[in-house]
Amino acid sequence: MTTGHVDVVVVGAGPYGLSLAAHLRTAGVAYRQFGLPMRLWRAAMPRGMYLKSQGFASSLSDPRDQHTLAAFCARTGRPYADYGLPVPLDTFVEYCQSFRSACGLSVEESLVTEITRDGAGFQVTVGGGERVAARAVVLAVGVEHFAYLPPALAGLPSDLCTHSSAHSDLVAFAGRQVCVVGAGQSALESAALLHETGAGVRVLARAPALAWNGEPLPPGRPLLRRLREPESGLGSGWATWFYSNHPDVFLRLPARTRAYRARTALGPAGACWLRARVEGQFPVLTGHAVTAAEPDGSRVRLTVAAGGTRMELTADHVIAGTGYRADVARLGFLGPGIRSALRTLGGSVAVGPGYQSSVPGLYVVGPLVAPSFGPVMRFVYGARHAAIAVTRRLAAETGRPVPALAARR
Repeated sequence: MTTGHVDVVVVGAGPYGLSLAAHLRTAGVAYRQFGLPMRLWRAAMPRGMYLKSQGFASSLSDPRDQHTLAAFCARTGRPYADYGLPVPLDTFVEYCQSFRSACGLSVEESLVTEITRDGAGFQVTVGGGERVAARAVVLAVGVEHFAYLPPALAGLPSDLCTHSSAHSDLVAFAGRQVCVVGAGQSALESAALLHETGAGVRVLARAPALAWNGEPLPPGRPLLRRLREPESGLGSGWATWFYSNHPDVFLRLPARTRAYRARTALGPAGACWLRARVEGQFPVLTGHAVTAAEPDGSRVRLTVAAGGTRMELTADHVIAGTGYRADVARLGFLGPGIRSALRTLGGSVAVGPGYQSSVPGLYVVGPLVAPSFGPVMRFVYGARHAAIAVTRRLAAETGRPVPALAARR
């Protein structure tokens, strides 16, 4: 039985969902938000982790730009810098909780189990069986549905192989031999934390060499240097500046180009501050691809290809720091009528200028639309653009004026 009607249902309560809710609330758009606040960040990232983004690029978005990470750290006496000082995971999670409170956001901590079409709107079923009628639905589900295990590892039991998102505490691996597969930040930071908590670690990476992000550029550098290599929310350089600041222009590129850039730009790399915790600390085997894996008693045996040779390695456990791959089919709560009507691009949902999908009234924000709006959608920094665009569209549909926005700091 349908228990209520609302203009908008927001599905998800991570950085994108909370930012959108802050804008909707200020605009006076009636909404209900369902999800477990910051669940991915609290339950799927290890203690001791740091954000890869710079401090200034790690704020959620509210219309007046009052509730920034910088303001939170100043108020709570926490170390902070726009550039050069990594943001601890626990600081970011507590900041987001503070943001939610300061903005007066009401999140109903239930999971959406089904979304179906209902005439011109939607029926949204949540845990416990409640059904809510909504004119529009916004998916802000992040990446938690899309953890990727390579085929060679996918058949292993979970006691021998897990994705890096399965661990919020790596202390349990102290004294054990662990192979970490991957060459990006997740793999390298997991390996560093494992090593620092007493595990024996070996990293296996297909890439011929590890890539490391450069040091942040000095904000006070001469104008000519700033013109040659601008600094932006996703890093330095003109391409990165474009991805950071012009997702609307990115949307105008040919679809094939967008899908390629979303997949390849800002590829696997470690943060500059992580490098000293990896190099020389434990074995890192680059140019080594895992081609097969099987249980070997209580351990796991890996077949690894390196150049023209093959070798076998054993470990107590394998952690796959192999990232996430969007796949609309894994959003099991979407009714089949919706899934079949969704236009996709590179496995992700294709959306238009206001983040509306090919299903009228269904909007999608965050990493799931990176092939539409670019790599910035994979980072907290993109939440502001998404929140503003979606709020403007939804407010216009209900005849409400959108409040003036503060300039981004």
